Amino acid sequence: MSVFRLRVVALLMSTLLLGACSSYQKLLKSTDVNKKYTAAIDYYENKQDYYKAGALLEPLIPLLKGRPEAEKAEFYFANTNYRQRNYTLSAYYFDQFAATYPASPFAEEAEFMHAKSLFKDSPEFELDQTNTLAALESIQEFLNRRPESKFRPEAEGMSNELQKKLDVKAFEAAKLYYSLRYYQSAVVALSGFQQQYPSSPYGEQVAYLKFVSQYELARESVENKQRERYAEAVAFYQAFVDAFPQSKNLKEAEQLYDAAQKFLKENQPASEGATATTPKAQ
Repeated sequence: MSVFRLRVVALLMSTLLLGACSSYQKLLKSTDVNKKYTAAIDYYENKQDYYKAGALLEPLIPLLKGRPEAEKAEFYFANTNYRQRNYTLSAYYFDQFAATYPASPFAEEAEFMHAKSLFKDSPEFELDQTNTLAALESIQEFLNRRPESKFRPEAEGMSNELQKKLDVKAFEAAKLYYSLRYYQSAVVALSGFQQQYPSSPYGEQVAYLKFVSQYELARESVENKQRERYAEAVAFYQAFVDAFPQSKNLKEAEQLYDAAQKFLKENQPASEGATATTPKAQ
């Protein structure tokens, strides 16, 4: 294509765009409710511009109250916010729609999209997870209310993804105590993690770090607390190897276990005599 033709095409496109913008600006200023509604629906359903559809629909909604068009206008307006990634707003408007039109054919999707908007608004795991908890609650409410919904597989997938995010956050928080050498706090946090997330993929690492933290806590303790804490480390070791006998950390764990057993053997209370120490796991 010649340079001249390219310039002609560019000029024509610019003219069309200016005409479209001019037409849209006239629609915004128009007081013709039906005309604005028809244009907004056209923008939306032809996926031409969700921003323009939303901008036209927002002032129309109060004017359409009581009319059949109101239901579609409100649902579409909520979705224009979702499409523009205004997830806080879309969550609000979908929730409002579901409460206002519980018998609507859009009601089920609105309930789901409310939960999905909250899901999309969930932050990275390093940040505060208040929104994540709200999203999980909303998803569970949807699944309870709509057990046969066609959106159920997607909702369950979102729930699993959010649970994993909380799992990672809790693991990283517990591991941080270990990294900072706050071993007593690490043992408490890692024990709490095991109770809250018994099926976590981090289970093996948590059990190992819990044992190591307890061993280090015992090693650094004052003399009158060492024996008790080493004995607890031995118990944590036994739980670790029972649950994860093929762990890649088994060799390192055994070395610390042997050191703990040696201390217990060399520091038996006089009343125990030659009481046998806990047998080493095989």
